[in-house]
Amino acid sequence: MIYGVGTDLVDLDRIKKVKSLSAFANKILGDLELEHYAELRDGANQYYLGKQFAGKEAYVKALGTGFKDPIFPKDIQILRDSLGKPEVFLSAGTKSYVEGLGITKSHVSLADENNHLVAFVVLET
Repeated sequence: MIYGVGTDLVDLDRIKKVKSLSAFANKILGDLELEHYAELRDGANQYYLGKQFAGKEAYVKALGTGFKDPIFPKDIQILRDSLGKPEVFLSAGTKSYVEGLGITKSHVSLADENNHLVAFVVLET
């Protein structure tokens, strides 16, 4: 059964205007995401940050909570499998909270087109 659906759209120009991309990355990305971010060249890192942020926003919209204790951006990591499919990994505290809501599965889709980055999340019980 569907617990919630969330979507988010990010305008790439907003990411490009961030004073410090590395400070923004450190604020929103988990450890494994930061490792991947460090490997990206200029330009690709902006798309990555935007998609990661959109994915995290869509996730908390599907939860219906927004970012507040116990869920903050760094607690949600969106990693890609060997085929490039995005998968959600949660910190221990966030995972416990989400499982307490009866959520057993999450699905995330990320896309970009020119200046727009979009994420769509479905949470299942």
